[in-house]
Amino acid sequence: MEGAPTLAGVFEARRQIAGLARATPLLPAESLTRRADAEVLLKLETVQPTGSFKIRGAANALLSLGDDERRRGVVTASTGNHGRAVAYAARALGIPATVCLSSLVPEPKAQAIAELGAAVRRVGRSQDEAMAEAARVVAAEGLVEVPPFDDVSVIEGQGTIGLELLEARPDLRAILVPLSGGGLAGGIALAAKSIKPALRVIGISMEAGAAMQASLAAGRPVEVTEAPTLADSLGGGIGLANRWTFALCRRLLDDVILVSESEIARGMAYFLFEERLVAEGAGAVTAAAILARKLALDGPAALIVSGRNVEPERIAAIAATSFT
Repeated sequence: MEGAPTLAGVFEARRQIAGLARATPLLPAESLTRRADAEVLLKLETVQPTGSFKIRGAANALLSLGDDERRRGVVTASTGNHGRAVAYAARALGIPATVCLSSLVPEPKAQAIAELGAAVRRVGRSQDEAMAEAARVVAAEGLVEVPPFDDVSVIEGQGTIGLELLEARPDLRAILVPLSGGGLAGGIALAAKSIKPALRVIGISMEAGAAMQASLAAGRPVEVTEAPTLADSLGGGIGLANRWTFALCRRLLDDVILVSESEIARGMAYFLFEERLVAEGAGAVTAAAILARKLALDGPAALIVSGRNVEPERIAAIAATSFT
Protein backbone atom coordinates (compact mmCIF):
# COMPACT_ATOMS: atom_id res chain seq x y z
CA MET A 1 0.00 0.00 0.00
CA GLU A 2 1.24 3.48 -0.83
CA GLY A 3 2.62 5.27 2.21
CA ALA A 4 1.27 8.58 3.45
CA PRO A 5 2.93 11.89 2.53
CA THR A 6 5.93 12.72 4.76
CA LEU A 7 8.36 15.56 5.39
CA ALA A 8 11.15 13.31 4.09
CA GLY A 9 9.13 12.88 0.91
CA VAL A 10 8.84 16.65 0.54
CA PHE A 11 12.62 17.04 0.81
CA GLU A 12 13.08 14.29 -1.79
CA ALA A 13 10.53 15.98 -4.05
CA ARG A 14 12.51 19.22 -3.91
CA ARG A 15 15.64 17.41 -5.06
CA GLN A 16 13.76 15.58 -7.77
CA ILE A 17 11.85 18.47 -9.37
CA ALA A 18 14.72 20.99 -9.42
CA GLY A 19 15.13 20.74 -13.19
CA LEU A 20 11.45 21.38 -13.99
CA ALA A 21 10.11 23.67 -11.26
CA ARG A 22 11.59 26.87 -9.87
CA ALA A 23 12.23 28.04 -6.33
CA THR A 24 10.03 31.15 -6.37
CA PRO A 25 10.55 34.60 -4.83
CA LEU A 26 9.03 35.82 -1.58
CA LEU A 27 8.46 39.57 -1.85
CA PRO A 28 7.07 42.24 0.47
CA ALA A 29 3.54 43.55 -0.09
CA GLU A 30 3.68 47.06 1.37
CA SER A 31 0.06 47.99 0.71
CA LEU A 32 -1.31 44.78 2.28
CA THR A 33 1.12 45.18 5.17
CA ARG A 34 -0.37 48.60 5.94
CA ARG A 35 -3.91 47.28 5.72
CA ALA A 36 -3.24 44.15 7.80
CA ASP A 37 -1.17 45.90 10.48
CA ALA A 38 1.31 43.03 10.10
CA GLU A 39 4.03 42.19 7.62
CA VAL A 40 2.63 40.51 4.51
CA LEU A 41 4.77 38.69 1.95
CA LEU A 42 3.84 37.30 -1.47
CA LYS A 43 5.03 33.85 -2.58
CA LEU A 44 4.96 34.25 -6.35
CA GLU A 45 4.12 30.88 -7.89
CA THR A 46 3.07 32.97 -10.89
CA VAL A 47 6.67 32.83 -12.15
CA GLN A 48 6.66 29.05 -12.57
CA PRO A 49 7.16 27.97 -16.21
CA THR A 50 3.49 26.96 -16.48
CA GLY A 51 2.24 30.02 -14.60
CA SER A 52 1.16 28.18 -11.44
CA PHE A 53 2.36 26.08 -8.52
CA LYS A 54 0.97 22.93 -10.12
CA ILE A 55 4.25 22.17 -11.89
CA ARG A 56 5.74 21.12 -8.55
CA GLY A 57 3.34 18.25 -7.91
CA ALA A 58 2.97 17.23 -11.55
CA ALA A 59 6.74 17.07 -12.08
CA ASN A 60 7.23 15.03 -8.92
CA ALA A 61 4.50 12.58 -9.91
CA LEU A 62 5.84 12.04 -13.44
CA LEU A 63 9.44 11.76 -12.30
CA SER A 64 8.34 9.06 -9.85
CA LEU A 65 6.96 6.82 -12.61
CA GLY A 66 8.69 3.61 -13.70
CA ASP A 67 9.83 2.97 -17.27
CA ASP A 68 6.76 0.88 -18.16
CA GLU A 69 4.40 3.54 -16.78
CA ARG A 70 6.16 6.23 -18.81
CA ARG A 71 5.76 4.19 -21.99
CA ARG A 72 2.04 3.69 -21.36
CA GLY A 73 1.46 7.41 -20.92
CA VAL A 74 -0.50 9.43 -18.37
CA VAL A 75 -3.98 10.86 -18.03
CA THR A 76 -5.37 13.47 -15.69
CA ALA A 77 -8.44 15.60 -15.04
CA SER A 78 -7.94 19.28 -14.41
CA THR A 79 -9.53 22.68 -13.97
CA GLY A 80 -6.68 23.93 -16.17
CA ASN A 81 -3.46 24.52 -14.26
CA HIS A 82 -2.74 20.91 -13.27
CA GLY A 83 -3.37 19.79 -16.84
CA ARG A 84 -0.99 22.41 -18.13
CA ALA A 85 1.66 21.30 -15.64
CA VAL A 86 1.24 17.64 -16.54
CA ALA A 87 1.48 18.49 -20.24
CA TYR A 88 4.63 20.56 -19.67
CA ALA A 89 6.38 17.91 -17.57
CA ALA A 90 5.26 15.10 -19.88
CA ARG A 91 6.69 16.88 -22.92
CA ALA A 92 9.99 17.46 -21.12
CA LEU A 93 10.19 13.78 -20.15
CA GLY A 94 8.90 12.31 -23.42
CA ILE A 95 5.73 10.87 -21.87
CA PRO A 96 2.41 10.82 -23.80
CA ALA A 97 -0.26 12.76 -21.91
CA THR A 98 -4.06 13.08 -22.06
CA VAL A 99 -5.92 15.80 -20.13
CA CYS A 100 -9.67 15.64 -19.42
CA LEU A 101 -11.40 19.02 -18.96
CA SER A 102 -15.00 19.94 -18.21
CA SER A 103 -16.90 22.63 -20.09
CA LEU A 104 -16.30 25.03 -17.17
CA VAL A 105 -12.58 25.27 -17.96
CA PRO A 106 -11.94 28.44 -20.02
CA GLU A 107 -10.94 27.76 -23.61
CA PRO A 108 -7.56 29.58 -23.36
CA LYS A 109 -6.53 27.11 -20.66
CA ALA A 110 -7.51 24.19 -22.90
CA GLN A 111 -5.57 25.69 -25.80
CA ALA A 112 -2.47 26.17 -23.66
CA ILE A 113 -2.56 22.49 -22.72
CA ALA A 114 -2.95 21.38 -26.33
CA GLU A 115 -0.05 23.62 -27.40
CA LEU A 116 2.19 21.68 -25.02
CA GLY A 117 1.43 18.49 -26.94
CA ALA A 118 -1.14 16.81 -24.71
CA ALA A 119 -4.37 15.31 -26.06
CA VAL A 120 -7.30 17.31 -24.66
CA ARG A 121 -10.71 15.71 -24.02
CA ARG A 122 -13.66 17.94 -23.16
CA VAL A 123 -16.02 15.91 -20.98
CA GLY A 124 -19.05 16.88 -18.89
CA ARG A 125 -20.02 20.02 -17.03
CA SER A 126 -17.99 19.63 -13.84
CA GLN A 127 -14.55 18.64 -12.59
CA ASP A 128 -16.10 15.51 -11.07
CA GLU A 129 -17.26 14.40 -14.52
CA ALA A 130 -13.82 15.07 -15.98
CA MET A 131 -12.30 12.97 -13.19
CA ALA A 132 -14.71 10.16 -13.97
CA GLU A 133 -13.56 10.24 -17.59
CA ALA A 134 -9.92 10.05 -16.49
CA ALA A 135 -10.75 6.96 -14.42
CA ARG A 136 -12.50 5.43 -17.44
CA VAL A 137 -9.44 6.05 -19.61
CA VAL A 138 -7.23 4.33 -17.03
CA ALA A 139 -9.46 1.25 -17.08
CA ALA A 140 -10.08 1.16 -20.83
CA GLU A 141 -6.76 2.30 -22.28
CA GLY A 142 -4.20 1.41 -19.63
CA LEU A 143 -2.89 4.93 -19.06
CA VAL A 144 -1.48 5.93 -15.68
CA GLU A 145 -3.52 8.48 -13.74
CA VAL A 146 -1.84 11.57 -12.31
CA PRO A 147 -4.45 12.92 -9.86
CA PRO A 148 -4.70 16.71 -9.48
CA PHE A 149 -4.41 16.69 -5.69
CA ASP A 150 -5.15 13.43 -3.83
CA ASP A 151 -1.83 11.74 -4.55
CA VAL A 152 1.26 11.34 -2.37
CA SER A 153 3.77 12.49 -5.01
CA VAL A 154 1.61 15.49 -5.93
CA ILE A 155 1.11 16.51 -2.27
CA GLU A 156 4.82 16.20 -1.53
CA GLY A 157 5.67 18.24 -4.62
CA GLN A 158 3.37 21.07 -3.54
CA GLY A 159 4.81 20.84 -0.04
CA THR A 160 8.17 22.10 -1.33
CA ILE A 161 6.66 25.60 -1.11
CA GLY A 162 6.51 25.18 2.66
CA LEU A 163 10.23 24.40 2.81
CA GLU A 164 11.10 27.47 0.76
CA LEU A 165 8.92 29.72 2.92
CA LEU A 166 10.48 28.73 6.23
CA GLU A 167 14.00 28.77 4.87
CA ALA A 168 13.45 32.33 3.64
CA ARG A 169 11.51 33.51 6.72
CA PRO A 170 11.77 31.27 9.79
CA ASP A 171 9.84 33.92 11.71
CA LEU A 172 6.60 33.44 9.76
CA ARG A 173 3.50 33.27 11.94
CA ALA A 174 0.95 32.38 9.26
CA ILE A 175 0.59 31.09 5.70
CA LEU A 176 -2.55 31.84 3.66
CA VAL A 177 -3.19 29.24 0.98
CA PRO A 178 -5.82 28.97 -1.77
CA LEU A 179 -7.90 25.90 -0.92
CA SER A 180 -9.50 23.52 -3.42
CA GLY A 181 -8.83 19.77 -3.36
CA GLY A 182 -6.26 20.25 -0.63
CA GLY A 183 -3.05 19.20 -2.37
CA LEU A 184 -1.50 22.65 -2.04
CA ALA A 185 -2.82 23.46 1.42
CA GLY A 186 -2.21 19.96 2.76
CA GLY A 187 1.29 19.74 1.32
CA ILE A 188 2.36 23.16 2.58
CA ALA A 189 0.84 22.53 6.01
CA LEU A 190 2.54 19.12 6.26
CA ALA A 191 5.97 20.54 5.45
CA ALA A 192 5.71 23.82 7.36
CA LYS A 193 4.06 22.48 10.51
CA SER A 194 6.44 19.54 10.70
CA ILE A 195 9.20 22.14 10.99
CA LYS A 196 7.32 24.81 12.97
CA PRO A 197 4.21 23.34 14.68
CA ALA A 198 2.96 26.69 16.02
CA LEU A 199 2.66 28.17 12.53
CA ARG A 200 -0.93 28.93 11.44
CA VAL A 201 -1.99 27.66 8.01
CA ILE A 202 -5.27 29.14 6.76
CA GLY A 203 -7.13 27.92 3.69
CA ILE A 204 -8.97 30.48 1.55
CA SER A 205 -11.68 29.49 -0.92
CA MET A 206 -14.59 30.98 -2.82
CA GLU A 207 -18.15 30.99 -1.53
CA ALA A 208 -19.50 29.18 -4.59
CA GLY A 209 -18.80 25.44 -4.43
CA ALA A 210 -16.01 25.26 -1.85
CA ALA A 211 -15.74 21.48 -1.65
CA MET A 212 -13.06 21.10 1.01
CA GLN A 213 -14.70 23.66 3.31
CA ALA A 214 -18.05 21.86 2.98
CA SER A 215 -16.37 18.51 3.63
CA LEU A 216 -14.53 19.76 6.69
CA ALA A 217 -17.77 21.22 8.04
CA ALA A 218 -19.53 17.87 7.49
CA GLY A 219 -16.69 15.85 8.97
CA ARG A 220 -16.39 13.72 5.83
CA PRO A 221 -15.91 14.20 2.07
CA VAL A 222 -19.14 15.46 0.50
CA GLU A 223 -20.23 16.42 -2.99
CA VAL A 224 -20.89 20.04 -3.88
CA THR A 225 -22.46 21.70 -6.88
CA GLU A 226 -19.74 23.25 -9.00
CA ALA A 227 -20.59 26.79 -10.08
CA PRO A 228 -18.95 29.37 -12.34
CA THR A 229 -16.54 31.53 -10.35
CA LEU A 230 -13.67 33.94 -10.86
CA ALA A 231 -11.61 31.40 -8.91
CA ASP A 232 -12.29 28.64 -11.47
CA SER A 233 -9.05 26.82 -10.59
CA LEU A 234 -10.53 26.10 -7.15
CA GLY A 235 -13.59 24.31 -8.56
CA GLY A 236 -14.51 20.64 -8.28
CA GLY A 237 -15.01 18.11 -5.52
CA ILE A 238 -12.43 16.39 -3.31
CA GLY A 239 -13.66 12.87 -4.13
CA LEU A 240 -15.88 10.83 -1.82
CA ALA A 241 -13.10 8.23 -1.61
CA ASN A 242 -10.48 10.87 -0.75
CA ARG A 243 -7.38 9.15 0.68
CA TRP A 244 -5.02 11.88 1.80
CA THR A 245 -5.91 15.55 1.42
CA PHE A 246 -9.10 15.61 3.49
CA ALA A 247 -7.31 14.09 6.48
CA LEU A 248 -4.34 16.44 6.06
CA CYS A 249 -6.56 19.51 5.90
CA ARG A 250 -8.73 18.38 8.82
CA ARG A 251 -5.62 17.79 10.96
CA LEU A 252 -3.42 20.70 9.93
CA LEU A 253 -5.49 23.68 8.76
CA ASP A 254 -6.17 26.20 11.50
CA ASP A 255 -9.07 27.89 9.71
CA VAL A 256 -10.90 28.12 6.39
CA ILE A 257 -12.17 31.47 5.12
CA LEU A 258 -14.55 32.00 2.19
CA VAL A 259 -14.56 35.08 -0.04
CA SER A 260 -17.28 36.35 -2.37
CA GLU A 261 -16.99 36.95 -6.11
CA SER A 262 -16.77 40.71 -5.60
CA GLU A 263 -14.05 40.21 -3.01
CA ILE A 264 -12.11 37.97 -5.41
CA ALA A 265 -12.41 40.63 -8.12
CA ARG A 266 -11.08 43.20 -5.68
CA GLY A 267 -8.15 40.91 -4.91
CA MET A 268 -7.34 40.55 -8.60
CA ALA A 269 -7.55 44.33 -9.01
CA TYR A 270 -5.21 44.80 -6.04
CA PHE A 271 -2.55 42.66 -7.68
CA LEU A 272 -3.01 44.39 -11.03
CA PHE A 273 -2.96 47.99 -9.86
CA GLU A 274 -0.90 47.95 -6.68
CA GLU A 275 1.57 45.11 -7.31
CA ARG A 276 1.58 45.24 -11.13
CA LEU A 277 1.00 41.49 -11.17
CA VAL A 278 -1.50 39.36 -13.04
CA ALA A 279 -3.12 36.88 -10.65
CA GLU A 280 -5.97 34.59 -11.59
CA GLY A 281 -8.95 34.50 -9.28
CA ALA A 282 -7.69 31.46 -7.40
CA GLY A 283 -4.37 33.21 -6.85
CA ALA A 284 -6.06 36.36 -5.55
CA VAL A 285 -8.27 34.82 -2.85
CA THR A 286 -5.60 35.25 -0.17
CA ALA A 287 -5.27 38.98 -0.78
CA ALA A 288 -9.08 39.16 -1.03
CA ALA A 289 -9.42 37.80 2.50
CA ILE A 290 -7.10 40.47 3.88
CA LEU A 291 -8.72 43.29 1.91
CA ALA A 292 -12.14 42.18 3.18
CA ARG A 293 -10.76 42.14 6.76
CA LYS A 294 -11.84 38.52 7.24
CA LEU A 295 -8.87 37.58 9.41
CA ALA A 296 -6.44 39.11 11.87
CA LEU A 297 -2.68 38.63 11.58
CA ASP A 298 -0.37 38.78 14.60
CA GLY A 299 2.98 38.65 12.81
CA PRO A 300 4.64 38.02 9.45
CA ALA A 301 2.36 36.17 7.01
CA ALA A 302 3.00 34.68 3.58
CA LEU A 303 0.30 34.67 0.90
CA ILE A 304 0.53 32.00 -1.78
CA VAL A 305 -0.13 33.71 -5.13
CA SER A 306 -0.85 30.40 -6.79
CA GLY A 307 -1.22 31.25 -10.49
CA ARG A 308 -1.43 33.83 -13.26
CA ASN A 309 -3.34 31.87 -15.91
CA VAL A 310 -6.37 34.05 -16.55
CA GLU A 311 -7.92 34.87 -19.89
CA PRO A 312 -7.17 38.40 -21.20
CA GLU A 313 -10.86 39.32 -21.39
CA ARG A 314 -11.28 38.68 -17.68
CA ILE A 315 -8.27 40.80 -16.75
CA ALA A 316 -9.55 43.56 -19.05
CA ALA A 317 -12.91 43.48 -17.27
CA ILE A 318 -11.19 43.70 -13.87
CA ALA A 319 -9.06 46.61 -15.08
CA ALA A 320 -12.15 48.47 -16.32
CA THR A 321 -13.99 48.15 -12.99
CA SER A 322 -13.63 50.60 -10.14
CA PHE A 323 -12.87 49.04 -6.74
CA THR A 324 -13.00 50.96 -3.49
